[in-house]
Amino acid sequence: MKDALQQFGFSALVVDDEPGMRAILNKALSKKLTQVETASSLEEAEALRKRNHFDLLIVDINLPGRSGIDWHEAFDDDERRSDIIFMTGYAELETAIKALRAGASDFILKPFNLEQMLQSVQRCLDKRMIERKNIALQRDVARSFPIDIIGEAPKTLAMREVISRLAPSPAAVLIEGESGTGKELVARALHGMSGRSGPFVPLNCGAIAPELLESELFGHVSGAFTGARKNKDGLFRVADKGTLFLDEIGEMPLSMQASLLRTLEQKTIRPVGAEREVSVDVRIVAATNRNLHDEVGEGRFRKDLFYRLNVLSVELPPLRERVDDIGLLLNHFSDVLARDLGLKPVVWSELELAAMRYYDWPGNIRELKNTVERAILLGKPDLGHWQGDSPLSISDNLDEQQTQLDQERYEEGYPLVWPLKEVERAHIEKVVGAHEGNKSAAARQLGVARKTLERKFKEWLDE
Repeated sequence: MKDALQQFGFSALVVDDEPGMRAILNKALSKKLTQVETASSLEEAEALRKRNHFDLLIVDINLPGRSGIDWHEAFDDDERRSDIIFMTGYAELETAIKALRAGASDFILKPFNLEQMLQSVQRCLDKRMIERKNIALQRDVARSFPIDIIGEAPKTLAMREVISRLAPSPAAVLIEGESGTGKELVARALHGMSGRSGPFVPLNCGAIAPELLESELFGHVSGAFTGARKNKDGLFRVADKGTLFLDEIGEMPLSMQASLLRTLEQKTIRPVGAEREVSVDVRIVAATNRNLHDEVGEGRFRKDLFYRLNVLSVELPPLRERVDDIGLLLNHFSDVLARDLGLKPVVWSELELAAMRYYDWPGNIRELKNTVERAILLGKPDLGHWQGDSPLSISDNLDEQQTQLDQERYEEGYPLVWPLKEVERAHIEKVVGAHEGNKSAAARQLGVARKTLERKFKEWLDE
């Protein structure tokens, strides 16, 4: 068991004013744990606890100046992450009950058999080991969860990894990025991988009138204001045990920011007109396309709320920084939207794809999706559509016959009049298209290196 305990890096703090007791427990526990610290007073113990996290506290109740129980009861909820075993030389039932009510894992009378103490320690650490294994398992499950975020660009892969790491945590997450980068999609991925049993509830803070936002979030009771004819649950109640996604959090009025901060700190809400508060268990994911640092500096956003929301953060890259994903996204949206509209998918040539890769995409993924939908309904725009901000001139020398030939490569097979080079190009484009633009998968099917495909596509663009 020693190896397993040390593998998980367990630590303990022994607090006792008797030097002999500290020495005995230090020697015995050091054989099992990675770190053991001792303190002769609560002041010394508090200083150690502020600098280190301890999985286990072993504390004498009767210490000079203050009771060990009183010391533990003063901990905040966030500080009660350590198991605690109380020791005492006074066998009083009232003290034992008080210790257990304070959250003690065990209550041991002095003098005790060392084996009794070690068994109690072992029970605490066995529980800790199970908890850590479960956390590790949750993270493994999270990493294997199929996130519906398409792409293989380096920034996309990094973003997916960040999402996988953050999802199991109950802490608030702030998603930042330009408009149209997919913030709600990321929020849904965080919820889907979190393991939370409640629903995902989205709210656009900028779409609700300021005077209605409090009722929308916290609910109200009948008669709270004109028109409140019956009780209404707010979105915090609806999202209980789940995730509340507050989109465009920068649009929230300052008065509501104060109420939201209190809810996040107290984990309670008070419906409008109600006399009592209600406990809620909601994970907050907030999003904004504003720079909240600047908003705080300008006095439009509360600094304390910003730090409360920004416990964990995800920065979404704009589409112009993940151009390698454009082909995959085009094929995905073409298939999904065509199926929804009952029409044929749009097929994009390599020349069109090249033009799109050099386009700035100010509207990001939302603009790309809208482009695909218009193409399905109204037909594809010409290549010049994507060249307004582009340094690349692709379509100047393209005539109608060449454009038609590009389309025929996809729709009419390989005419016998084509030279071998054209057949090779058409076949490679078909295989890449079948793999939704994934050149690595296409290269494996074709039996060539990905670099070979990249070189061929570059040659075709240079022609």
